[in-house]
Amino acid sequence: MTAFLHNFVNPEVLQVALPLILEGMRVTLLLTASILPTGILAGLALSVLRTRQSRFLNFFIVVFADVFRAVPPLVILILIFFALPYLGVQLSGFAAAWLGLSLVLAAFSEEIFWAALTSVPRGQWEASRATGLGATATLRRVIFPQAIRLAIPPLTNRAIAIGKGTALASVIAVPEILNHATNVQAQTANPSPLTLAALAYLALFLPLVVASRWVESRFRWKR
Repeated sequence: MTAFLHNFVNPEVLQVALPLILEGMRVTLLLTASILPTGILAGLALSVLRTRQSRFLNFFIVVFADVFRAVPPLVILILIFFALPYLGVQLSGFAAAWLGLSLVLAAFSEEIFWAALTSVPRGQWEASRATGLGATATLRRVIFPQAIRLAIPPLTNRAIAIGKGTALASVIAVPEILNHATNVQAQTANPSPLTLAALAYLALFLPLVVASRWVESRFRWKR
């Protein structure tokens, strides 16, 4: 037990790491708050575009969604941060992490929204159009309110996963929680900062998990 406490709950090391971890929490929170609306809204926009039934447009949307769901997010971040400068596009670590993870979330969100939209019975479209509503009004007033209930559970789970995925930004020098924790660990030769990092992630994302359960219960279908 003494060895465990020395290696994972070392007071001296934790005292050194705490201010840096708190700064990392601020960056992680800011990065997550930037990614979630961008990715979700982009995914929603792409799913709505797919309802237009343009084969040309749908082909590119499907390719985009499949590629960014198939490639590991870490690979995407590395390519954006290290490869784009060769094309004349230089992004900061924060901007590269925001762009890469937003694209990943957009790909997953698009598929989630599209699955929800196509799960609404076709008769709902036909009945709405028969009353004189146009395609846009049908989607906004009839289809989307039903689809959003189906989309919320997988969407909240994906949002939480992307939020935790901000830890990947540590490999491109974004000063978030894990980046600071590993730096202090290397300097002190003690893994106690990783324990503090785990507690920091728990403090940030446990409320999001609880909130997601409330949202799911609020919007679920009543039996």
